[in-house]
Amino acid sequence: MGRLDNKVAIVTGAASGIGRASAILFAREGARVVIVDQNADGLAETAKLIAKDGGSTQAMTADTGREDDVKAFVGRALDSFGALDAIYANAGVSGGLVPLFEQTVEQWQQILQTNLIGPFLAIKHAGAHMVKEGRGSIVLTASVAGLRANAGGLPYSASKAGVVSLAQTAANAFLGTGVRVNAICPGLIETGMTQPIFERARERGTQGKIGQLNPLQRAGGPQEIAAMALFLASDESSYVNGQAFPVDGGLTSTLPFTKPIR
Repeated sequence: MGRLDNKVAIVTGAASGIGRASAILFAREGARVVIVDQNADGLAETAKLIAKDGGSTQAMTADTGREDDVKAFVGRALDSFGALDAIYANAGVSGGLVPLFEQTVEQWQQILQTNLIGPFLAIKHAGAHMVKEGRGSIVLTASVAGLRANAGGLPYSASKAGVVSLAQTAANAFLGTGVRVNAICPGLIETGMTQPIFERARERGTQGKIGQLNPLQRAGGPQEIAAMALFLASDESSYVNGQAFPVDGGLTSTLPFTKPIR
């Protein structure tokens, strides 16, 4: 028995990284999965990997920050599979590390549109169906950058702090409906978004220092975030609601230090 047997799920940002790992894992655990991304080639590769595993999927290119597109991929899940039990609103952009006084309103708007308004739209349109069914799990990708400073650029960090709040407030907006909302706060994970960090470290020969600020002293992999997403999407987390979970090697558990106390 798979942990998502007989369930239908949507995963956004599924063309690579955390989204791809989550979509593959969801399908492996028995879900029929609608995968969504703007990157059509990456999305097609994810669909191939799911099919190779014997999974069932529908792929759809979409902009997760546009309401019409969100309506469309929620509709695709319902039309293709007849249900919607879980959605993992994972799609996001980093926006880079632009100095404060060089940031523009347009940059902020673009980042907020994808990182914060996108999850809101997923909650709105997936949640409306879930309320009718009296159950459902909505999972959002936030970030440790939404919990503490210096883990990302200003607009990115502000957008992810908004996602943490959105998980809390939306969970309460669904009072008594059976619909749950939770967020995951990844630490440093090697994905396409963070690839430049890893490449620069390898060029300098300092790759051994990547992740040194957390107690595990390493970076994480997309599959480690996917494992948390699977738990939150499944019935195993049926009493977990309105929470934001750091998956960061322990980074947010401590203040900076020069050497451990033993």
